[in-house]
Amino acid sequence: MNDSQWLQRGVLALGCEKSDALANAHVLVIGLGGVGSWAAEMLCRAGVGRLSIIDADRVDVTNVNRQMPALHSTVGQYKSDVVAARLRDINPSLVLNVENVYVDEENIHTLLDTLKPHFVVDAIDTLPSKAALVVACWQRGIKIVSSMGAGAKSDLSKIRTGELWRTENCVLARNLRRLLREWRGKYKLPVVFSAEEANKAAVAPNPAGGKPIIGSLGYYTAVFGCYLTEYVIRNI
Repeated sequence: MNDSQWLQRGVLALGCEKSDALANAHVLVIGLGGVGSWAAEMLCRAGVGRLSIIDADRVDVTNVNRQMPALHSTVGQYKSDVVAARLRDINPSLVLNVENVYVDEENIHTLLDTLKPHFVVDAIDTLPSKAALVVACWQRGIKIVSSMGAGAKSDLSKIRTGELWRTENCVLARNLRRLLREWRGKYKLPVVFSAEEANKAAVAPNPAGGKPIIGSLGYYTAVFGCYLTEYVIRNI
C-alpha cells in the first residue's frame, strides 16, 4: 500500500494546495479531554504533518463516556501517551511531540518558544492557564482557536464558531473575557462555543468537595473538537 494512500479522500475533499499546507503545518493541542482529544485525532486524520500534544492528566474511569483516550483498559495511563499511540497508528509518518505537563502561567512561554507551533488549539479548562496561553499566543503572533464550555449542554444545533467578545450563554467565555478585559479592542479570539443555555439539572455537588460535577456527553464534546479542527484547516 502506498504510504499516502490513506489520505486520498482527504486530498480530494480539501484540494492539493490545502493538503500540502496541512502536511507542512505544526499544530499544538493543549488539553486532551473530551474536546481536545478528538481535535487531535481529527487533525491527524486530516493530514497535519506535525502535532504537539500536551496534557498532564491520567485517564480516570469518569472520562470513559466522552474522551477519546479513555477506555477501561487505559484507566491510570497518561492521556497524552494513549493519544500519542493512537495518532502514530493513524499516521506512522506523523512528527509528534508529547508532553505530560500541566500548562500554567510559568511554563507556557517556554513551551511556545521551544515548540514554535504554527497554530494552537486551546482545550484547557482551567481559566488562569487558558488566559495565559491566549495572551502568550497573541504576544507571539501565533494563531489560536479556543474551546469554551461544552458541559451541561446537549443541542448540537447551538454550537457556534465565533469571537470571544460576542459569545452568549457561556460561563467559561464570560469568565475568560473578565481575565482578558485589558486586551479587548487589541486582539480577537476565535472560539467554539454553544449558544444553548446550560441545563442546571446537569450540575451536581461534588461529594469530595471543590468544583461541582458537570454532566457532559461524548457526542457533544467530540463535535466541539471537530469544530476546532475545521477552524484550523480553514485558517492554517
